[in-house]
Amino acid sequence: MDLLYANDRAGTYPDSWYAATSDRIDARNPLKGEVRADVCVIGAGYTGLSAALHLAEAGMDVVLLEAHRAGFGASGRNGGQLGSGQRMGQHGLEKLVGQDDATKLWEMAEDTKALVKSLIERHKIDCHLKPGVAHACFSATEMRDEHAEADHLADRYGYTQIEKLTREQMHTLCPSPAYHGGALDMGAAHLHPLQYALGLARAAESAGVRIFENSKVHDIDTKHGTLVRTDHGQVAADHVVLACNGYLGGLNRKVAARVMPINNFIVATQPLGEDAARVLTRDVAVADSKFVVNYFRLSHDNRLLFGGGESYGYRFPSDIRATVSKPMLEIFPHLKDVPLEYAWGGTLGITMKRMPYFARLAPGVLSASGYSGHGVGNATHAGYLLAQAIQGDATGFDLMARVPAPAFPGGSSLRSPLLVMAMTWYAMRDRLGF
Repeated sequence: MDLLYANDRAGTYPDSWYAATSDRIDARNPLKGEVRADVCVIGAGYTGLSAALHLAEAGMDVVLLEAHRAGFGASGRNGGQLGSGQRMGQHGLEKLVGQDDATKLWEMAEDTKALVKSLIERHKIDCHLKPGVAHACFSATEMRDEHAEADHLADRYGYTQIEKLTREQMHTLCPSPAYHGGALDMGAAHLHPLQYALGLARAAESAGVRIFENSKVHDIDTKHGTLVRTDHGQVAADHVVLACNGYLGGLNRKVAARVMPINNFIVATQPLGEDAARVLTRDVAVADSKFVVNYFRLSHDNRLLFGGGESYGYRFPSDIRATVSKPMLEIFPHLKDVPLEYAWGGTLGITMKRMPYFARLAPGVLSASGYSGHGVGNATHAGYLLAQAIQGDATGFDLMARVPAPAFPGGSSLRSPLLVMAMTWYAMRDRLGF
């Protein structure tokens, strides 16, 4: 199944609240004929857009190929949360890679947030960037663990922007009966993800990047130089960046073995007016402690944007509203009669360790993907690291490439059924409160 087209119309943004409130432009021309470039980037999500922008600003000639539209995939559909740290917590990273690399990865994550904020400011991207992401817990045990992690970050890494929340303080912030405390990270942030992606695309073009949309890549030939082929053209380049994430398809087996596509879903309510204070009393985003995570925030027009729900298989469910409304009403039962005006899904890439997968795939061919729901920052920074590596400084790229990235068991044929089994188990644990 080709996930580029399984759930979406070719070259068309999904009917999301993000698409309805973004400054879109007409589709760019597809690639036709042969062109030459220093670098060919495949995929116009955050990774590819950031890589292309930074390479062009360094004086390189860059071609960017996108099968649909810039920001079409997860980069234009996600929850918009710019989180602190890596996708794996610091305690886990210390065990996985040792203290030295764990410290470097924390510092890199801080650079990641700074990079996103600086790109938004420097290129005047109107994406409603706001500070604050809360982590909400369902039990006293989870709250103690969350507070312990905040203490660890303060004591070992000097990070003091997290406020530990008791049950009463969490209820003051988020008046839901479901939560039992948590933490509020004011160094994290949230934004309009599609506006951010479109802003990066405009910045890249201004820097000289040639973006071709509706140009699906079906072959990367490294036997005769490096040729990247689409249905109607090809790019001859010295370097290739593979930035496809969940929409990789069959372009590279090594990446496909380690980065699995999964779907996620979001709804947007009608504007809530004064009732918005019964959801959040501050303009922050929230992600909770369920394995099948719920995440939400208020939009700039006072809607609840709520992501969550379980769905297995590569096709979207026939009724996304029903899929997401179930967990939404567990958190906010008072919204049962509020219309859901938008509902959409998207495909992201996950890895076994929930850490991005960086790799050199062939001479001159680099890849980064598998952000596992932490991509607003990590994918943007990955693009920067890819650009640095191509220019000769692979320090950051090599640090990420050292993180263990095991293949999914069973290869591409069995990984999806095994994921269904695992997700079913963890979803049951969520429901039983383990």
